[in-house]
Amino acid sequence: MDLNHIALNEIPPQGASYTVTDEAVWVRRLGEYGVSCRIVEPVEAEVLVLPQEDGCLLRGVIRGVVAMPCNRCMDETLVVLNQSFDEFEDYPSAAETEPEGKEHTEILDECVVTMEGGAPFLDLAALLWEEFSLALPVKPLCKPDCKGLCPECGKNLNEGACGCVLETGDPRLAALRQLKVKRQG
Repeated sequence: MDLNHIALNEIPPQGASYTVTDEAVWVRRLGEYGVSCRIVEPVEAEVLVLPQEDGCLLRGVIRGVVAMPCNRCMDETLVVLNQSFDEFEDYPSAAETEPEGKEHTEILDECVVTMEGGAPFLDLAALLWEEFSLALPVKPLCKPDCKGLCPECGKNLNEGACGCVLETGDPRLAALRQLKVKRQG
């Protein structure tokens, strides 16, 4: 089945369910968009597509396990995905689908639903990639109390202290640290 080109006018009114387990949907785009993520356990998506008069309703869930670098210490951390989603995608109008140059074509390439010959088509792979990328944490942590890396030597502080002496305080106020104030008593 071509996940990039599903004819919505051929889906019955009660909808159609799709289960997507093809790793190419995720892996190709991970490299294309430079996402630091590795699939550890297969990512699977279940989607119900319900055509409507002016668009289509998409309900689904994405499950799997991926490995990402910790935002503080850069150690690989496992992220369990179990993300539900509800999306409504409008059908584009006929005026939006008429080619008007390269810029317009690039915008249409980003649309999940396109019109071809008056019939709506769904790019399910594009929708699933969007939902997958939204399910990834913005700042993954290996553990909630991760100590990160030493800003001087780069040692992982979760493995122990590094021995660097860190200057405390704002460096712009360093000259004031030597200031002595006499107390009046």
